[in-house]
Formats: sequence, structure tokens, C-alpha cells
Amino acid sequence: MNDQGPILLFDGVCNLCNSSVKFVLKHEKSDALKFGHLQSKEALSLLDGSNVDSAELNSLVLIVDNRVLRKSRAAFELGKYLKAPWSWGRIFAILPTFLTDLGYDIIAKYRYNWFGKSTQCLVPTAETRMRFIDYSEKDMVPAP
Repeated sequence: MNDQGPILLFDGVCNLCNSSVKFVLKHEKSDALKFGHLQSKEALSLLDGSNVDSAELNSLVLIVDNRVLRKSRAAFELGKYLKAPWSWGRIFAILPTFLTDLGYDIIAKYRYNWFGKSTQCLVPTAETRMRFIDYSEKDMVPAP
């Protein structure tokens, strides 16, 4: 499914998601992560054949070691790639998934109301462009 290393897929028109990606880029240990907009053909292609229904994508998706992690599990695993003290948030992974996903789902449900929505997907900087698997405006599909 994925031989490019870890890939973080995110809602490219969500202001919270875009801010989160910018945060990761600023606080990551190395440049191991690749990024992709959930609205892109490349992201949908990566998820094809996985157990993730692309019509139900309203969360972070982290693809690492041929595993597809969603919601709070993706967020906790993402902590592995961050410098301390930001990586310490992974401690909450000991909590039951149903609880952490419940909190995640509440934020996901209201994220556009609370943080807003962009009219276009996050455009990477010249320095980070090569880390985005889908940077090509002609390949973007409309946001849900």
C-alpha cells in the first residue's frame, strides 16, 4: 500500500487541520513524514483497498508500516515524529480508544464551526513542497 514512508493525510480545507500540519512541520524530529490532502486523487488511491471508507473521511489518517491509523490513534502515533515535549502527548494512548475517539469525533464534528474552512487546500511552501504527495492544483478534487 505505502512504500514512501509515513504519510499523514488531512482535510486540506480545514483550518484546524492545516494549522496542525504547520505545527508538525515546525516541531518534527526529522523530515520523515510526507503529507497529503484527503481531497486529492493520490490520497484516495493510497486508501483504495484499505478498510477506510473514503466517503467517511473526516479525520487524520496516518499510513505507517502498511497500517492505516485514524482519529486519535493517528494523532497519538504522530507523536513519535515530534520533538519533546510535544511527543509526550502519546501517553494518552493508554486510554481506551473508544474514549479518545469520542473526544476526537466531537472536535471533528465542530471543527469547521470553531476554526473555519478554507476555500482551497493548504498550499505548501517552496521548502516543504516535495514532502506533499499531491501538490498539483490540477489534481485536486472538490472538498466534501
